[in-house]
Amino acid sequence: MAAIIRDPRTAPHATRNDALLALTTAVTGTAMALFIDDGRRPDALGWALLLALQVPLVWRRRRPIPVLAAVVALVVPYHALDNNHSAPIPATFVALYTVAVTGRPLRTLLTGTAVLVVSMSVMLPLDTEQAIEVLYVFGWVAAVLFVGIDVRFYRQYVSAIVERAERAERTREEEARRRVAEERLRVARDLHDLLAHTITLIGVQTSVAAHVLAAVPDRLDRTAVAKALDDIAETCRTARGELRTTLEVLREDQGAGDGRGPLPGLAGLPDLAETARASGAEVELTVRADEVPPAVGAAAYRIVQEALTNAVRHGGRDDLTVRVRLDGGGGVLRVEVADDGVGASEGTGHGFGLVGMRERARSAGGTLDAGPGEDGGFMVNAVLPLPVGGHGHGHGHGDGDGDGDGDGEGAR
Repeated sequence: MAAIIRDPRTAPHATRNDALLALTTAVTGTAMALFIDDGRRPDALGWALLLALQVPLVWRRRRPIPVLAAVVALVVPYHALDNNHSAPIPATFVALYTVAVTGRPLRTLLTGTAVLVVSMSVMLPLDTEQAIEVLYVFGWVAAVLFVGIDVRFYRQYVSAIVERAERAERTREEEARRRVAEERLRVARDLHDLLAHTITLIGVQTSVAAHVLAAVPDRLDRTAVAKALDDIAETCRTARGELRTTLEVLREDQGAGDGRGPLPGLAGLPDLAETARASGAEVELTVRADEVPPAVGAAAYRIVQEALTNAVRHGGRDDLTVRVRLDGGGGVLRVEVADDGVGASEGTGHGFGLVGMRERARSAGGTLDAGPGEDGGFMVNAVLPLPVGGHGHGHGHGDGDGDGDGDGEGAR
């Protein structure tokens, strides 16, 4: 439909329709020649000219100006021979209308003026009564031209509406594709954070169990082995529960969720710290922030989770200490994770951990820096903006394991 409005020449069956229109104007002109103007019928040459000027209308959409010129070239001798002056009106009006509706207004006015001048020069020798009739016809000619111009503007208006609608539809499709891509990236980050963290901890705990089994074969420490295996089982249960929660959140839009709520936020940090401790690291957790928006809390949780995973994986020492500090103040939530291990430089490896943490920070409108600490080890610093009223400056609290000193600063 839009194509028809923009270019009538490409309309389906345009030539066939114009041929039918030419036949219609021929029949109408013949009837007018027989029954109008006191029954004054054209002579043989007049009939030939009258029927011949209908033929160019078949190509009126493709060549509007040449068609009008051909019609005028046949109408002029027809009127000059003083034939029935009403009979050529339908074909002439159709040719004029086509010029008006397909061309610019200035071209239409110039063309119409030229046609009127030529017709007037031919019809000036007519008597007064006929001249009045000619002027009446000229008024209709002007009306046809202005109707054609108006229809042209209307078509342009409708075409603009259709184009805007198509552009809006394309924009919606592009937005949908962008959201799908973002959702895929978010799912990839969630699964990476969860699986990398879990697999790292299971690897460390398995190494502990293997070490206990191989250290003193003749005096097996069953208690230590059982604890290591229990830690592995607990890690698996936690990962399975979090994976299920992740999948349920992803399916909430389809009504598949069971209302368990969003992924853990700041309230889940003590569990992360405890899991890292089970892997042999000493974790000092300090949280000085009240409730934060879910998006910020989830981003902070994932950043801390990935940072702890990297610290345990790359710490390189048995007495690894990791300090985790979250401080809400000044309209931002500051997240700091620092370890004293041998660490790995920011460019080491080909994983997606640091990339994922930066994406987490950007998803909450914040920034993240990571690199070697001033005193060795590795440090991750993130700044996540908080909306007004989205956090408090209340009391600080640790994770309840005795690592804090009561004022929220934590042991150093």
